[in-house]
Parts: sequence; structure tokens; C-alpha cells
Amino acid sequence: MAATAAPLRQRVLRRDIWWLEPAALAVLFAVFVVYSAVVGVANEHYYYGPYLSPFYSPCITANCAHFTFGVPIIGEWWNLAPAIWIVAFPLAFRATCYYYRKAYYRSYFWSPAACSVPDARAKYGGETKFPFVMQNIHRYTWYPAVALVFILSYDVILAFRFPTASGGAAFGIGLGTLLMLANVVLIGLYTFSCHACRYLFGGRHDRFHTRPLAYRLWSLISVLNGRHGQYAILSLISVGLTDLYIRLLSMGVIPFDPRIVF
Repeated sequence: MAATAAPLRQRVLRRDIWWLEPAALAVLFAVFVVYSAVVGVANEHYYYGPYLSPFYSPCITANCAHFTFGVPIIGEWWNLAPAIWIVAFPLAFRATCYYYRKAYYRSYFWSPAACSVPDARAKYGGETKFPFVMQNIHRYTWYPAVALVFILSYDVILAFRFPTASGGAAFGIGLGTLLMLANVVLIGLYTFSCHACRYLFGGRHDRFHTRPLAYRLWSLISVLNGRHGQYAILSLISVGLTDLYIRLLSMGVIPFDPRIVF
């Protein structure tokens, strides 16, 4: 007679605190979504010369406190907060990211909550139905995300130019400059460690022996890709902290920005 397994008395056999990671991510995402929604519609305290909040970059509407490209691109015919015109691009990139999918599937849907933990749902439909089928646009959202990295880099360059009493500008470094620089570095690492980027530069090739440059790029991106999840979280935090610092400066809560001007 064949042996049969004894019935399990517990639904989950894991003894570690497996729920800590999804719970922490759930709280982090909720705080970021609420914070970004509030500051995105506030339409104030997002610029403190020469610092521009990443939530409002590029600032292209006529009601901007600081024009990214020197002149407004969108007029006053629809007087919305400048952040609303650009939020769709980074939001679409992050929401469809492979790491973020795993994170919010585990945090909010509990499907799966963790390895060796049963799904909260009895059936699994995958990403074949609306709205989850929209995840397939991720490879296309990478391109505007790359453009945003260059725009934020331009903001960092401007953050090294401080206004002088004579009305000109002088080179300098402030705490806000360093925060903006760290933010764009983290966003760049997150963007260029993306799975879609890895596929674009090498994953779509069947062989590498005739494409040495593609192989080198693919190898480099593969190294970054191993830390893609860390860059995703760190860049999310850096965006919020950079905006918060600029906002508190503009509101006068932080009395001054430590800086060295040459």
C-alpha cells in the first residue's frame, strides 16, 4: 500500500517573518502615493532657486514658477498643476515595471504573498485580462523614462548655478544640489537596469559572437539588473525626499540651504 502524506494542520509552514517585506512595501507605496498626489496638485512650493522638484520636472505650463526650457510649452487654456501634465510618464513606467508588479502583487493582492505561501485568491488569471493586460506597454514606457533622466540631469546642472546679488549666476554646491544629484543617479540606475533595457541592448539577439559591443552593453546592464529592485525602492524614496527638502525650503520651514558659492 502506497504511503500517503499526513494532513497539514497549518496553512503556512514557514516560521520566518515572511509577511514583513510585503507589509513594509505596502506602507511605503501607500505613503508615496498619498504624498505625491497631495504635492502634485498643490501647485506651490516646488521651486526654490535654483532647485526644481522632480515631481514638477519638466515644468512646461504657463503657470510654472520656473520654466524648464525657458518658455512655456502649454498655455493657460487649461490651468492645471504643472505636475499633472507629466506624471503619466514616470507613473506608467513604474507601475508596469517587473519589480513593482511583484511588489504590489505581493503587498496588496497577496498573489503570491511570498514564496511557499498560498495565494489569497482561489484562482489566478495572470495578466491576460484588463487592466493587467496593460502591463505589456512597459517596454514602450522605457523611452520617455530615459528622456526624463536627461531632463532631471539638466535640472541638476542648473542646481549648480546660484543667483548673485548683481543679477547673474555663480557656480556653487548646496545640499539641495547633492540631493538632486543623488536622486538623478538613482533614477538613472533604476531606468538603465530595467529588464526592457537589458532586452533592447542584448536580449533580442540569438548570438553575440558577431556583436561584441552589444554583448558588453548587455553584460553591464545585466550586472545592474541584479540590483534592479534595490534601485527601484531607493529611487522612489529619493524622489520624495528631494521634493520634501525643496518644499520645506520654499515654505520657510528649513531656514536656509547649506551651500558653497565660488
